[in-house]
Amino acid sequence: MRFEVQSLKCEVQRTKRQRPQPSHPKMRALGLTLALLLFCVPALAQPKPYVPAGSPPSPKVAARWNRFHTYNEASELIQQLAKLHPDRCRLQSLGKSFGNREMWLLTITNFKSGDELKKPAFWIDGGIHANELQAVDVTLYTAWYLLEMDGHNEFITNLLNDRVFYIMPMMSPDSRDAHMEKPNTTHSPRGGQRPVDDDRDGLFDEDGPDDLDGDGHITYMRIRDPNGRYKAHDEVPHLPVREKDGGKGQYTLLGSEGIDNDGDGRVNEDSDGFYDPNRDWPWNWQPEYVQRGAHHYPFSVPENRMAADFVISRANIAGGQSYHNTGGMILRGPGAKDDQYDGRDLAVMNKLGEKGELMLPGYRYINTAEDLYEVYGGANDWFYAMRGAISFTNELFTPFNYFRKLDHSAGWFGKDEERHQFNKLLLFDDVFVKWHEVDHPTYGKIEVGGYKKNWTRQPPSFLIEEELHRNMAFTLYHADQMPRVKVQAIEVKDLGDGLKRVTATIENTRLTPTHRQFDMKKSLTRPGLVEINGEDGKALKVIAGFKSADLFDRTWEEQKRKPEVMKLRTIGGNDVVYVRWIVSGAGPFTVSVSSVKGGMDQMTQPE
Repeated sequence: MRFEVQSLKCEVQRTKRQRPQPSHPKMRALGLTLALLLFCVPALAQPKPYVPAGSPPSPKVAARWNRFHTYNEASELIQQLAKLHPDRCRLQSLGKSFGNREMWLLTITNFKSGDELKKPAFWIDGGIHANELQAVDVTLYTAWYLLEMDGHNEFITNLLNDRVFYIMPMMSPDSRDAHMEKPNTTHSPRGGQRPVDDDRDGLFDEDGPDDLDGDGHITYMRIRDPNGRYKAHDEVPHLPVREKDGGKGQYTLLGSEGIDNDGDGRVNEDSDGFYDPNRDWPWNWQPEYVQRGAHHYPFSVPENRMAADFVISRANIAGGQSYHNTGGMILRGPGAKDDQYDGRDLAVMNKLGEKGELMLPGYRYINTAEDLYEVYGGANDWFYAMRGAISFTNELFTPFNYFRKLDHSAGWFGKDEERHQFNKLLLFDDVFVKWHEVDHPTYGKIEVGGYKKNWTRQPPSFLIEEELHRNMAFTLYHADQMPRVKVQAIEVKDLGDGLKRVTATIENTRLTPTHRQFDMKKSLTRPGLVEINGEDGKALKVIAGFKSADLFDRTWEEQKRKPEVMKLRTIGGNDVVYVRWIVSGAGPFTVSVSSVKGGMDQMTQPE
């Protein structure tokens, strides 16, 4: 084709060079035809853009995923998604944060495929610890990917037909902006922005860190001291390490950059906050002296209360995912060692978690209380014990990603030597503020230096999209494995004297049971309902109703009250339950099933 187009161009050029121009009608028509071909053929010959596997072929909303979005940028992105995907996305604000920012919430589903309240629902949130930046961006990526891949990928399309996603990208929007726009360390601010008197001196947030060199990063202070306890690292000279066995070093560390703002003799003792929004949930909440950051009482953080009120209004939420960083972990509850999850529920969580370890290389699926540390008043436990939903917390980014070497002894952030090599070889020494001299009002001449705030917890730019996609994929797998009820079959037998025996097979086609064991113990969610109706939806005279797990071979249970609507405590994962009625009335019979967390279905007796 390229050769043919070039030939046409040459022919037209030769024609134009000829003088005089041909006057014969046929020649003029030929010239016009060649000109039209010259205009049209290149457009037809343009190759289609090459789209890598797993990416949207023609996104309506252009987005970059090798960077982190500020609150304003995130708000603009989700507003565009809602505007350009109105049949799949609705955006609302649950209220205003302390800093007067909208608490955005996205509802994503195919609104034409059924009532969102009658579909199994999945909750996703990010950034409750606002310095954990990629926790927000993975929620944004998830919303974008679901909407832009719908219609291009069968799995995504089926998800949006059958499920509904409630996505709250920024649980702590005020502190997110504080971290990104103000001087901070990679670890701050973890809490919210409501002033708290941390040192109980009657002042609030009066002595936080100070950016002594004005570079936008809060690093460390040190002074040269022949009797100090720190020296330069042997392999990483810019890193101070403690001398072993009490030996003398070269430096004394003075803590994070800052001065004594309130004149009490201490530095940086009352920064913004401090309360921890992920210690504010009511299940197993403990006061401040037991659980640091607990604040005043459960849901005393209004941003959390807004989210919780929404979740409570949606009993169909069957699964949840919170995003944090760092350390490469898929965390399940319980958060406290004196709490217990039912073993049958844990078996389901374990299957999901094991799949997550496969999808997220270098991540570990672990028990929060036993394998990490105790958390009282965490979101995972609230979702499980008070909402009847399986929920995980993912700690995004793992030292495995430095050089693809699995070493769980490296800790959350990896070994200093390995981070140094990664910085040198792949980031070209871009993550460390080199030690340099500044004047301090109290200490005089000191040195400041250390890791920048955009390093340690967050992946570098070229690894961000992979981190977002892999974590999203695990979440979508979990969402797909939420319960999904179906009427598998209806069998009718004539008993004579106008009576019929109708047996329905009710199936749960997914891994997760329709009710958690703890849910049933505490009656958190109403039972599943299976109803029978006669011809054209007419009510039948139902003589008796029974249910069985083994097709009435050995065991069954009669429901004596209102047998026309049978109640099912649960349907196990990838399992069936049999319901049988003795009825008087005309068919064909229609059986419908309704599960709060497993959706709805119905079938009419085949002809």
